[in-house]
Amino acid sequence: MSLLDIDERIIKIAELADIRATPITDLKEPDESGVEVGILSGAINNTANEEVAKRMRERSKILVALGDCAVFGGVVAMRNFFKLEDALRRAYVQTESTDESGKVPKSPELAVPTKVRAVSEVVNVDIFVPGCPPEADVIFHALSELAQGRTPELKGDLLHWH
Repeated sequence: MSLLDIDERIIKIAELADIRATPITDLKEPDESGVEVGILSGAINNTANEEVAKRMRERSKILVALGDCAVFGGVVAMRNFFKLEDALRRAYVQTESTDESGKVPKSPELAVPTKVRAVSEVVNVDIFVPGCPPEADVIFHALSELAQGRTPELKGDLLHWH
């Protein structure tokens, strides 16, 4: 949603860059041949997230961690203060909205939960864009700099909290 908050400036980014894979396109992962810039948001908290981060790192010349969850682990990392089994039991069995048949889902098709980590704890990250969420001006600055082949500098008014 924060990306969309850059409003019509997104057209400027689209004019500068060939946008390949996004959560809102049919392409969900970068081309096998690779991309110049890959962007990951969200913490790594299961085996599927690990696979996505590793694939993105392999296929991206520059990898960006976007948002506090990707940069630091964010609020999601508070789960690390509890035993994983306790967190899953609370989420799937003990919540007020869970019916009497509630159980922790288990299937070989489901990703296995892991300790919550920042993206950089799983793969090398080149650029960090903090914020929960990052402000639209910061996202636009980072994307426009990257699209023009420059490394964005996030300092001064581009690096603050309200």
